[in-house]
This record gives sequence, structure tokens and C-alpha cells, in this order.
Amino acid sequence: MGKGRSLELYFIDGKPDGMLTAEVFNWTGHVLMIPRTRIVDALKRGEAGYTGVYILLGETENGAQAYIGEAEDLGMRLRGHVAKKDWWETAVLITSTANNLHKAHVKYLESRLVEMAQETKRTPLENGNSPTRSSLSEAATANMEEFLETLMMVLPAIQVDMFVNKAKSSRSTAKTTSSPAVNHLFELVSPRLGIHATAELKDGEMILKKESIVREKWVGRASLNSGYKSLRDQLVENGILDQTMKSATFNTDYAFSSPSAAAAVVLGRAANGRTEWKLKGTNTTYAEWEAEQLNLKDIDQ
Repeated sequence: MGKGRSLELYFIDGKPDGMLTAEVFNWTGHVLMIPRTRIVDALKRGEAGYTGVYILLGETENGAQAYIGEAEDLGMRLRGHVAKKDWWETAVLITSTANNLHKAHVKYLESRLVEMAQETKRTPLENGNSPTRSSLSEAATANMEEFLETLMMVLPAIQVDMFVNKAKSSRSTAKTTSSPAVNHLFELVSPRLGIHATAELKDGEMILKKESIVREKWVGRASLNSGYKSLRDQLVENGILDQTMKSATFNTDYAFSSPSAAAAVVLGRAANGRTEWKLKGTNTTYAEWEAEQLNLKDIDQ
């Protein structure tokens, strides 16, 4: 289990869909999230004139899209994007509380963020080319990588998950503990459908293991839980799920946020993962195992 951190979110408008700031104790960074409808008020804030990087988020007819940039005056750059880009609906400004990031810092951060977004392939970028990484000293590079490490905790907390890589390398998933109380293996097997999938519950994620064989195509209604269908389509597009006419196999370990999400991708339809997954080598469902872990066996449900 990783070291805990304290994240402070401040809803400037007192509304969950309004402007908000995000800060972490003992971190020099500062994040301001702005709905486009509040851009006039946002540009009046001091941090809007800081040096930093920014992310534009929105939708086009082809789905979600993002743009990553940097500027020595974020407010001035945003004004230009208001005039020239009509697709974005949310802006995320990333600065430092003391405004001590300079041009080389933010050029480095911009380049790294574009690299990370291209690697995860969760959200297409409007950026035409990958920006070149600025030349920083060894110490400054280490500082920026540490800055990014904390930023990668903050952004998913405010629902910006385009940098979250759910594909797990064999090296990272091989580092498991021998304690059965930490990691558990589950199976979803259907000889009739040619399905044989294995998943590991680790750190709150359901990690579907490499070489798991899943249903060859989506068979559920597209309108029902279409988010899972879209997720499966994205896995195929990104080469994580190798799908043919007769079979589909995972090429790498992949982390799902819930047993049901993993089960839906495996079965090709909406599914209750708590009843579909069974503890490996037993007939115990995930729900039954969970009840035992919580000592709920004798409690009326």
C-alpha cells in the first residue's frame, strides 16, 4: 500500500460543477479547474496570469478530445483559445502556488504530459506534434518528475483520468506478496462460450491477467451499459485486447475499477461481477468471499 496524501479541494462557487482548486499538503503545485461558462470570472484570478501548463477538455463529433499547452501567461493564452477553439468545455490550469515555474519548466511539463496522454490513448489530443522537451539540469528534471508524480494523483481525483494507464506490465503485477489477505485470484470460466479469464484483486483494482480468453465480441445491447462496450472497443483499438472472429485474448494485464466492469468486458455484455467471478479453485462467488471478509455471513442482508 502506498503512502497516504492529503488532497484539499475548494469549490470556489460552492457548486460541484463550478470552478475548483486542488492542492496537496507540502506540494508546490496548484490546480484550477474552470468550466468554460465561468471563464470571465476565472481570468480575474491571480493564478490565471501565472506561468504554467493547461489542459483543454471537451467533446467533438468523434468523442472526447483534449489539448495540452503551456504559457507564460495562462490567461492570455486562454483568451486566444476561447476565440479560436469552440469544442472545449473545461480548462485545467496547472501552476505553482508561488508562481516560480519558468518557461523551461513548463515546456518540460507540457512535453511529458503529451507523452503520457499518447501512451495511455484514453483521450485523443488535438495537438498536432509532440512538443520537444526543454533542457533542464539533472536536479530540475528530478523536481519536475516529482511535481508530475503528485499531479498524477490530483488529476484523477478531479475526474481528469486521461493520463491513467490501466494496462499493467508483467513486471509491475509480478511484485505481489505471499499473504492471502492482500491479493486474491478469481476466475470467470464458461467452456460453452470458450471463456477462461483470471483476475487478481490488488490495491482495490480488479486486474485481468494477460492471456485471459474472453468472448470474441460484444453481444449485449449497445444502449445498455454502453460505457462498457466503449471500454471494450477502446481496448481492441489500443491493442490491449486481441480480437478475432473466433476468440479474443488480453495481451497484457489490465486494471478495472470494479468486478462488474471486468466481467462485462469478459462476457461481452452487462454483468454483475460480484456473482460472475469465483474465487480461483472454488465455487465461492466474489460476493460470498466479500461477505466472509466482512464477517457478514451470519447477518441478514
